[in-house]
Amino acid sequence: MSQFLQIYKSHLHFQFPFTPSSRTQKPHKENTKMEAKSLLSLSLLLLLLHIAAANPPRPTPKPVAIAVEGMVYCQNCQKIGSWSLTGAKPIAGAKISVICKNHNNQVSFYKVYETNKYGYFYAELVGYKMPHPVLDHPLQACKVKPISSPLSDCDLLTNLNYGIAGAPLRYDKKFVVGPKYRAAVYSAGPLAFHPEKCL
Repeated sequence: MSQFLQIYKSHLHFQFPFTPSSRTQKPHKENTKMEAKSLLSLSLLLLLLHIAAANPPRPTPKPVAIAVEGMVYCQNCQKIGSWSLTGAKPIAGAKISVICKNHNNQVSFYKVYETNKYGYFYAELVGYKMPHPVLDHPLQACKVKPISSPLSDCDLLTNLNYGIAGAPLRYDKKFVVGPKYRAAVYSAGPLAFHPEKCL
C-alpha cells in the first residue's frame, strides 16, 4: 500500500502527508488552474477565429499580360501612295512582327504573328520584360511591321502608319480581364499591302 501511495504521489506532483485537507484542497486548486487555462485557451481561439473572419485571405493577383492588336488590309489601287483605306479589304493569314528594343537599343523581344480570317491580329508578348519601367515600356520600346501577305495579287508593302519602319503602339485604355487572365492591350496600325499591278 505504501508503495502504491508513493507512485501516486510522484504522478500527481504534490507532497504528502496524506491528510484529509491535502486530499480535498490540492486537487481542487489544481482543477481550478486547469479550468482557468482551458478558458484562456478557448478565449484565444475565439479571438483568432474573429480576426480570421474579419481579415479573409486575399486572392493572389493574376499576372498582367501585354498584348498588341491591329488589322491588316489590302489597299485599294486608287489609294496607293496615301494612307487611305477606303475600299480596302482585310487580309487573312497576313504575317506581322512585333519587335521591341530596350533602352540600350538591343532587341529584347521579337515574334511573328498571323492575322485571322478577319484580318485581325492579337499578339500577346509572352516573356516580355521591362528592366526600366519607362524606357522599356512597350509604348516606347515596341513597333509592329508587316512581313508578308498570302495574296499574290496584293503582297507589296505600304508605309501606312509607318509600317515599313515599324508602326508605333497606342494605348486606348483597353484591358482584357478573364477568370485566369488579365492583359493590357495596345493597338498598332492598321497596316496594309497593295497590289503590284492596278488597272
